[in-house]
Amino acid sequence: MKNSFGNTVTVTVFGESHGPFIGATLDGLSPGVKVDEEYISNIMLQRAPFGTISTQRHESDKAEIISGVFNGYTEGTPITVIIKNENTVSKDYSYLKLIPRPGHADYTAEVKYNGYQDYRGGGHFSGRTTCGIAALGAICRTALLLKGIKIGTHISEIHGIEDKGFCDFESDIDAVNGKQFAVLDDSIGEKMQEEINFARRNSDSVGGVLETAIIGLEAGVGEPWFDSIESMLSHALFAIPGVKGVSFGDGFSLASMYGSEANDSLFYENEKVKFRTNSNGGINGGISNGMPITIKTAVKPTPSISKEQDSVNLETKKNAILTVSGRHDPCIVHRVRSVVDALCAITLCDFLETKHGINYFCEDRYERS
Repeated sequence: MKNSFGNTVTVTVFGESHGPFIGATLDGLSPGVKVDEEYISNIMLQRAPFGTISTQRHESDKAEIISGVFNGYTEGTPITVIIKNENTVSKDYSYLKLIPRPGHADYTAEVKYNGYQDYRGGGHFSGRTTCGIAALGAICRTALLLKGIKIGTHISEIHGIEDKGFCDFESDIDAVNGKQFAVLDDSIGEKMQEEINFARRNSDSVGGVLETAIIGLEAGVGEPWFDSIESMLSHALFAIPGVKGVSFGDGFSLASMYGSEANDSLFYENEKVKFRTNSNGGINGGISNGMPITIKTAVKPTPSISKEQDSVNLETKKNAILTVSGRHDPCIVHRVRSVVDALCAITLCDFLETKHGINYFCEDRYERS
């Protein structure tokens, strides 16, 4: 059972949606990284549900750090965060033991764990398990900022309604990082929220696409073949419940281009190598080239909907009709954004410590005083 990810910097996820706690452990991060609990709380708010476009299950989601931090700085030892589950209504899920939701992991979890899994609220497969990742990702983002590396994600598309793309990367990243509903054009964001509410009123759900930009990363980070930047980031991002596609740069559009269109021409400016375009998303041969890394992540519609759907009864071995009850998101795209940022940050910290050493992010203790 694989619940850990990473090489030098690793993250392990634990807990279930309706258990007493959920959480995660980050191991291998340099000592001496400042831990800003207010910043962590702000990141957790970005992941939290709000309004009618999200589930009505509201939790405080206070991330409690129980190891690895002393006097406000990382120790270099494993950092563990736990988040209490307080607002659970487990009886809403009793029927899922026998009748799996279409599109959800109910059936595959039943097969894999021989019926011993916690099925309440999706158990270990619930989006709630990403809370610990978001909290630990905030610490990694703080470490990256010390090296001039910024990460930001906006909602590129909701059910066919498209936001404008990144243009001025630094100002656009700063803008979306200050928003709960992270769009570059707020008027488009209003239309997206209307579309989510339309799906909710019709007992349905919608998905969308997130676009992430990473700036400030030096050229030469990443490994060819199996630990390329694309493969490691994809590996991490596909762990998020509901993610069904990850692409870099112009992605699948590259398949319809000529080489002369897809190639990013190089030139010198002030004795530094630059690129005229960025169709390859800041990566060549699995290694960063110094341009912004751009990623698109496709998130499917939430499978828990209250429309009637065909399913099966695993006990009677008969076909069944399922109507999902309980509290569910009509769209999770806007909440997934903070988890995408977090996993990108954790993966980049892993890459950079692998390249530069385990004390790469360590702030000198004498300088800080």
